Amino acid sequence: MDAKNQDFYQKIRYQIKTWAKNKSSMNSRWFDIIILAPDFFHLLSKLMLDKDVPLAKKAKLAGVIAYFISPLDVIPEAIFGPVGYLDDIALAAYVLNELINEVDPRVITRHWAGEREVINLIKTILANSDKMFGSGLWKKIRRKIR
Repeated sequence: MDAKNQDFYQKIRYQIKTWAKNKSSMNSRWFDIIILAPDFFHLLSKLMLDKDVPLAKKAKLAGVIAYFISPLDVIPEAIFGPVGYLDDIALAAYVLNELINEVDPRVITRHWAGEREVINLIKTILANSDKMFGSGLWKKIRRKIR
């Protein structure tokens, strides 16, 4: 991971850890997904460097990384705090799911730093995206990367 991405990874990791210490945060409906933000960012960064990832998919991965970093997204972290990472995580899951359908899933699992099984997490996040955002907002989020 280059220095800029490493710094951003550390930044969101710190934000999430600080947020997670708050008892009301732990009661958040989407707590288990929000705490995955640093791991998903790390995974996207590692996949960008993987020779087994097709160039066309790397372009989409780069788009999601830019979306993570951008202060201008559908649910901005500057306004909503770590809850604002929900759209970033869902968009990452959407692009990672596309990648799973084109490459050996082991390409993804070998770079996963999280504790839970990543392929099932991706599927779970996608299955719950309408619940997280509503179908209209979820469509708007997906259009960001098409």
